[in-house]
Amino acid sequence: MQVKARSSFNTFILTLSSCLVIIPTYNEIENVEDIIQAVLRQGQEFNVLIVDDGSPDGTADKVIGMKNTEPRIHLIQRPSKMGLGTAYITGFRYGVTHGFEYIFEMDADFSHNPDDLPRLLHAVKIEGYDLAIGSRYTQGGDISNWPADRKLLSYAASMYVRMITWMPVMDPTAGFICYSKKVLESMDLDKITFVGYAFQIEMKYYAWVKGFKIKEVPIIFSDRLKGKSKMNSNIISEAIRGVLEMKFRSLKGYYK
Repeated sequence: MQVKARSSFNTFILTLSSCLVIIPTYNEIENVEDIIQAVLRQGQEFNVLIVDDGSPDGTADKVIGMKNTEPRIHLIQRPSKMGLGTAYITGFRYGVTHGFEYIFEMDADFSHNPDDLPRLLHAVKIEGYDLAIGSRYTQGGDISNWPADRKLLSYAASMYVRMITWMPVMDPTAGFICYSKKVLESMDLDKITFVGYAFQIEMKYYAWVKGFKIKEVPIIFSDRLKGKSKMNSNIISEAIRGVLEMKFRSLKGYYK
């Protein structure tokens, strides 16, 4: 009876801790405490993993102080800036190894609204999709606080990706995503070589080529209010070049 009771209790705890939200950080001291608290408020099943790239502003120290009193907070510290893509890959491996069934990507700066996390989870856990994308460009989605030229550039980039890859995703550069564990387990994550926007495209393209079901969930994307954007010209040029490289790789069976 004790063994059965212990097994039932462990199953209950696993159910409560089924979600891991991965948030990469570099100099996010102004946002990190608030974003962690906002994610944890979504329900007991939500955990947060901060992957910090040696932030000199004390971001990791703030997280350490919080995790001492909250077991749902996890932290991986890396010595220096190693790229967004490698931060998420590190987080994916952590999530799969630790048995989380639903693994999320999101930004630290509140451009992704934590209140949308349950909607992404619903699409995968209840509706049966393999991954759900918080989409700016599907019906009902939008962007606030961006100038017109930046909106136009972002939308044109999405059209470019669809034209080259034929992938039926309206927002292929989106960084707000819920993956079922089976998607990440099926991928050879060593094949993911890009680090910026191209990383986001490559993950979706890899999943689509493998036949996983994708749903776009409309969100309102808001520009950051605190801290500095990490966007630069190298990230943009990588995405433009990377899409062509992904298509070429796919034709050779790279993503099978």
